[in-house]
Amino acid sequence: MIMAMGERIYIYDSTLRDGAQTQDVDFSIGDKHELAQEMDVLVDYIEGGWPGANPTDDGFFANLPPLKRARMVAFGMTRRPKTSAANDPGLNALVNSGVGAVCIVGKSWDFQVTHALKIGLDENLAMIAESLAYLKRKGLETLFDAEHFFDGYKANPDYAMQTIKAAYDNGARWVVLCDTNGGTLPHEVEAIVKEVAKVIPGDHLGIHCHNDTENAVANSLAAVRAGVRQVQGTIDGYGERCGNANLISIIPTLALKMGYDTGISPEGLAQLTKVARGLDNRLNRPHYRHAAYVGSSAFAHKGGLHVSAVLKHPESYEHIQPEQVGNTRQILVSDQAGRSNIVNRLNGLELGVDLDSPENKDKITALVDDIKEREKQGFAYDSADASFELLARSYFSEVAKYYTMLGFRVLDERRWNAKGELITLSEATIKLKIDGKTIMSVAEGNGPVNALNMALKKALIDKYPVVSDIKLTDYKVRILRPELGTGAVTRVQIEFRDASDQRWTTVGVSTNIIDASYNALQDGVIYKLIKTGL
Repeated sequence: MIMAMGERIYIYDSTLRDGAQTQDVDFSIGDKHELAQEMDVLVDYIEGGWPGANPTDDGFFANLPPLKRARMVAFGMTRRPKTSAANDPGLNALVNSGVGAVCIVGKSWDFQVTHALKIGLDENLAMIAESLAYLKRKGLETLFDAEHFFDGYKANPDYAMQTIKAAYDNGARWVVLCDTNGGTLPHEVEAIVKEVAKVIPGDHLGIHCHNDTENAVANSLAAVRAGVRQVQGTIDGYGERCGNANLISIIPTLALKMGYDTGISPEGLAQLTKVARGLDNRLNRPHYRHAAYVGSSAFAHKGGLHVSAVLKHPESYEHIQPEQVGNTRQILVSDQAGRSNIVNRLNGLELGVDLDSPENKDKITALVDDIKEREKQGFAYDSADASFELLARSYFSEVAKYYTMLGFRVLDERRWNAKGELITLSEATIKLKIDGKTIMSVAEGNGPVNALNMALKKALIDKYPVVSDIKLTDYKVRILRPELGTGAVTRVQIEFRDASDQRWTTVGVSTNIIDASYNALQDGVIYKLIKTGL
């Protein structure tokens, strides 16, 4: 259960702007619309972007997505030097953005003022004060991001304090202390924030940390301990350089560990894993399996003796219930697995057999021995759930014979085409038998494995149309015993996804990479057919 709620902490998400600064990340207007609606359940503020900065942000603010819980925020900067606030095009873009809250960034480090902006310190204070006052007069909720605040405070605490005081005195609802280069440590953050809170009330203070020393989450929590009541960050910690503070770690820690009220219902918190993995899927990036709270290994247990204790007393080995954040416990199967691992996995397969019968107890023993022997050969079942299930079913129930493979051939051709371009073509031919009828199919693909996959699906699709839903989302190869050179054993792991976004993983092992790939492909297809109920 979520702890009894204490003081309210407000969560501010900047994924749509800060996250878009991640290398190789580029959000479309559609991406931003959908992401905002997905994050709505978890946060109080969503920073939509910078109106006037680029066509994507302009298009986004021209047609804002409907939100149920969060407040949309437009981002910008203080007025320009020697320009009045009322005549500043950037501030007026914020006023005309169609949102009720705006966040502007300004300098709080004297070095940045004199060397980056190349203006006087008093002019910078005027820019902050006049900008906030102008936006406040327009009826907007205003936030001020004090850029480089912690470096500025350490260099010139009096001036850094003047900048945030200017913002607060001129109507800033939130004064946000930024660790812009990510170099401040938790003990420094806590000490500095305590001093700031003596001048500006904590319920008007926020924290915005970057992760360049891997301390963004710790710094954010230290700031909360010291008094701030708004935390800024991004989903999965996306952001420039090493990223921003990861809200996916911060939110459950505040709610479940520190007892703060984040305004998120238990049902909303249970969406945490879905939101975190959903962003990675949208960006076509693998999700970090060891991520706190939401990683696929966050509640995974492997050792046999350890697993026995986990099943009896999960609270001793898991710091929260996985379901609280929408995750699940995993009992992995490997050569370290004891009988309890296997039994727990079998219980989750709904095989429809009595695992406690003497006959099936003997089968479990044989399955454990088989898995350990296979892993000596190079198989790895701890992350290949589908291949494990097929192996288990072969012991306890008959696996349907959907087709019989008669043979396949894969050809690669590298040549110059008619345009004088060097190209490589892959072609696969498959011959199999279904219902006594021999079927042959040929397909070209982007590489031999893709061609093999296309040919297999082409041969099966008339009899089993559901195979058209199957997509390969990840392909990993590991060379085992590399000392054997080109004769080394190869392990292939393939992740699949279908139209309903169900995912499963298979494994294949052989001294021939194409043969290993086919074994993993075949397991993936058969698993889908079984799960479809055919």
